[in-house]
Amino acid sequence: MYPFQSDYCLICHSVIMPIIGWRALFSIEKEKYICSTCERKLEKLEGETCRICGRPFHLLEEKFQIGDLCYDCFRWEEDSEWKNLLEKNHSLFHYNEFLKEVISQFKFRGDYVLVKIFVEFVQKELSKMDMDVLVPIPLSEERLYERGFNQAKVLIEESGFAPQELLTRVHSEKQSKKSRSERIHVPQVFRIEPETDLAGKRVVLIDDVYTTGSTLRHAAKLLKDAGAESIQSLTLAR
Repeated sequence: MYPFQSDYCLICHSVIMPIIGWRALFSIEKEKYICSTCERKLEKLEGETCRICGRPFHLLEEKFQIGDLCYDCFRWEEDSEWKNLLEKNHSLFHYNEFLKEVISQFKFRGDYVLVKIFVEFVQKELSKMDMDVLVPIPLSEERLYERGFNQAKVLIEESGFAPQELLTRVHSEKQSKKSRSERIHVPQVFRIEPETDLAGKRVVLIDDVYTTGSTLRHAAKLLKDAGAESIQSLTLAR
């Protein structure tokens, strides 16, 4: 029996002990969904990062850094077809083994309640961004049926915002299975809702993981063609 038991960590299921002290007595304690041990395993992205994708330079060999860009973004920006589509990606955490397992449990094993872990972080980051429209990266009908929900959409909804589902997915093959070259040259993987008018709108795309940036740039291309003034993105992991 735990004398001050409050709740259980959504990840490791250990008991989350409340903070005991004078400050706790005179303040409203926020509800916690993970224990301090698991929270420490979420590595926030800090320090100098790539101007576009947010990749930390301290995790990158110097030869793969070109000015304020990582080599990957430098190559995207060299291609006239993809240049200037994605203004800035904001990622919350480093995609370490711990977070990889949490996200896998969240989206592949349908553990919806895990979205609560990320809500506060998403809210805080979105509050700092200039935006008019929040667009979740869509799943194919097949993937949506398998998982039961679109993790990008629920991140927006559970954070108290309204998603604008302007995109649908055309190809269902997982982008993670493709090489970088295949991702770049694959036909457009999304379709935009007919007569979508984003003239002058600042759009933020939401997804779970930034890998090569191909998915986000395919989405950004359609949104830009629909008149979007600027396109940024927010992902849980990078």
